[in-house]
Amino acid sequence: MPKPPLPEHLQRLLAKPNPAVISTIRQDGQPVSVATWYLFEDGRIVVNMDAGRKRLDYLRHDPRVSITVLDEAGWHTHVSITGTVAELRDDTDLADIDRIAQHYINQPYPDRERPRTTALVDITSWHAWGPNASS
Repeated sequence: MPKPPLPEHLQRLLAKPNPAVISTIRQDGQPVSVATWYLFEDGRIVVNMDAGRKRLDYLRHDPRVSITVLDEAGWHTHVSITGTVAELRDDTDLADIDRIAQHYINQPYPDRERPRTTALVDITSWHAWGPNASS
């Protein structure tokens, strides 16, 4: 699998509000995947989750993740990324989730009641597929 930096065409793909799935690893080694919103910023993937999610426990135990981003125009074009969570931080003012929500739904994140945590993922390798993955 190629290493970063990602080619410009994949950076453009990741800059769109595409559907994505993130996979983490439970303490017993079982992989767990869930749909997620994300941002691609400064060569990193930014994800945000409710602070009560089990996924945070998994990331604290093993920071390795994989993320597959499906092109909104058609899932046959996608990029799969492997990476490591370089930073977990409290999103105390909900600024991170609001930026992500603006990207996806053009408004601040509607649930203001629960604490949130942001993960910054350093990309270690990637694989792209599909007719628009190399254009």
